[in-house]
Amino acid sequence: MPPLAERNLFHDKVRLAVTLTGIVFAVVLIVVELGLFVGFMKTTSNLIDHSNADLWVTSINVPYVEQGVPFSERKLYQVRAIPGVQDAEKYISDWVEWKRPDGRQETVQIVGMDIDKDMGLPWNLVQGKLGDLKRPDAIFVDEVYKEKLGATHIGQIVEINHRRARIVGFTRGIRAFTTSPYVFTMFKRAQDYARLPENQTTYILVKVAPGAEINEVRREILAQVKDVQVVTSAEFSHMTQFYWMFTTGAGIAVLLAAVLGLVVGFVVVAQTIYATTVDHLKEFGTLKAMGAPNSYVYRVITRQAAISAVIGYVLGMIVSAFVVHASQGGGAPIELPLPMAIGMFFLTLTMCIGAGMISISKVTRLDPAMVFKG
Repeated sequence: MPPLAERNLFHDKVRLAVTLTGIVFAVVLIVVELGLFVGFMKTTSNLIDHSNADLWVTSINVPYVEQGVPFSERKLYQVRAIPGVQDAEKYISDWVEWKRPDGRQETVQIVGMDIDKDMGLPWNLVQGKLGDLKRPDAIFVDEVYKEKLGATHIGQIVEINHRRARIVGFTRGIRAFTTSPYVFTMFKRAQDYARLPENQTTYILVKVAPGAEINEVRREILAQVKDVQVVTSAEFSHMTQFYWMFTTGAGIAVLLAAVLGLVVGFVVVAQTIYATTVDHLKEFGTLKAMGAPNSYVYRVITRQAAISAVIGYVLGMIVSAFVVHASQGGGAPIELPLPMAIGMFFLTLTMCIGAGMISISKVTRLDPAMVFKG
């Protein structure tokens, strides 16, 4: 015969279904909101995290990567002369206007780099080759933004800031946190599209030589190059993520929605587990009349909550997997890294056992003599 916890739990299948529905709803909602948060975090710092650079040289007080301020290219040669610098390259990220075939204007972020180097290059190419950017007017866009930009095929002619551009390749999954997609091209062409003077850049990407200490190289750059800010890729990534997710309030809203999912799930689960406990008060009273200690009753209720948690978690993660997969083709991807999936299991278990604790107080005050009353 199954243990008491399983008999109590599976006796009323309708109530079990309600309990599991509450858990699944909470799990999916929390996964979606936390997954959006993680996805947004990765999206905000995409350019930095894939730059393959150790240090970023920027104008003073640049708070995030989209806010680059132009400065003289002469600083590039100063940086290259510093001991410990293996390579340094110019890099542009700036806002420009894109004209769709139907005449509508869209704002995009033009990104320019030296494609013969290994820093700041586009990634996840699905059509075209990196070398195609050397062709006249060549650009790459991401396939996620095809509809937004009116981009339909390789070889299509478009207009950026009243200059001709030709789509020669598509990337996959390089999303921008803002509504302005990234457009990749050669550095000099990006200067022209952004209307920057020929002697200016917005960033210098630095690769530190093997054996050199990054912080020492940074101190040397700051000492020898005036009016610049030097940050590691990790620091600049964190700065950009913090700005978009917390300074703008976007991250707080997503996290609050995740908390709401947890609260809703807790309330639903607590209510159903409490109702199940009340329905079996006579059985628990019989156990106590037979001498069963409160600790045994606690274990029964806790086991019911744990079983509900495991079943609800499995069902919830199955649903979440479909939601995560469906989101990958849109502009707001939902991420579900393994640590988060593992954490969700323990969060679900804690939520359900915590909800079960509410019903325990009812059993604790139970008078065993109730079983002898009519």
